[in-house]
Amino acid sequence: MTVDPVCGKEVSATEAEASIKYDSTTYYFCSDDCMMLFEKDPENQIRTQHPLSEVQGTVVPRLPYGQQEGEFDLSIQTPGSLGIGDRVTFTKAITEDDVRKFAEATSDTNAVHLNEEFAEQTRFGRRIAHGTLVSGMISAALACLPGFTIYLSQNLEFKRPVDIGATLTASCEIIENLENDRYRLTTRIENEDEDIVIHGTATVLIDELPAY
Repeated sequence: MTVDPVCGKEVSATEAEASIKYDSTTYYFCSDDCMMLFEKDPENQIRTQHPLSEVQGTVVPRLPYGQQEGEFDLSIQTPGSLGIGDRVTFTKAITEDDVRKFAEATSDTNAVHLNEEFAEQTRFGRRIAHGTLVSGMISAALACLPGFTIYLSQNLEFKRPVDIGATLTASCEIIENLENDRYRLTTRIENEDEDIVIHGTATVLIDELPAY
């Protein structure tokens, strides 16, 4: 068993999705996406295999993985601690590939997400992204708070459908310190017109990052 040098996933030579020979060594990858990232800068990937990411100078528990996209913005009032008003945002476009991969991964192949002719006959009049695919952007944002964030609860209200190709921004802001490293946050997602797509609240536990 070997380790994908990009994302750190264990892969075997016989089951790897892709492989490449570089400097007399064969590297195996869990996906073509990871191989493509490796090819962009192999020396750096070999030297610093699957390091944790930094967002504005803060180490967060995110790994480079495939062709993930999006931009994060972190606003912390007191570096080294979390408090009311601290927030993080994550912005990305919901692509056709996102929808197809989500449908395959979850087996949620509802025709309104995948079939144009069917979707045109629904109240939406077109294909739309999965609601839970969209809400996953909140989880992505929370993973960029300093520390190791663990979901305890989340409530959501879906306000409007999301078109495939829409650019969305997920925002999470601490509104209450519940003590014992627990926090309550507002969570919302807006489209490019600043219309609210999803809103709700979350309760999380934030541990210190483990040694890695």
